[in-house]
Amino acid sequence: MTPNTLRDHVVRALEDLKGREIVALDVSHATSVTDYMVIASGTSNRHVKALVDSVLDWSKVSGVRSIGVEGQETMEWVLLDLGDVVVHVMQKEAREFYDLERLWAEVPSAETSAKAFANASL
Repeated sequence: MTPNTLRDHVVRALEDLKGREIVALDVSHATSVTDYMVIASGTSNRHVKALVDSVLDWSKVSGVRSIGVEGQETMEWVLLDLGDVVVHVMQKEAREFYDLERLWAEVPSAETSAKAFANASL
């Protein structure tokens, strides 16, 4: 399964259970760890659990192996590592506090980094 297809399936699984503010970030230019980060909000710890379970159920049925799951103790911020896609399901307060979208938006792209390096070496 391609990273794009995996991303799309994860987003659909989150949408099916009314995940909020779903964002898929292409981080392939900034890290070799994953191609996409999908971030979604849940309204409560029960909603976060349902969203996480939906993605995990879909991945099992599709034959996508989960590499790891962290944060299920409190359900404030759960991270699912599916290899090419890392999923963050967070309650609103945690999402606002950590602001992952801003954090990853500030990481320069490969093209920007190459231009900066070229200009610095002149």
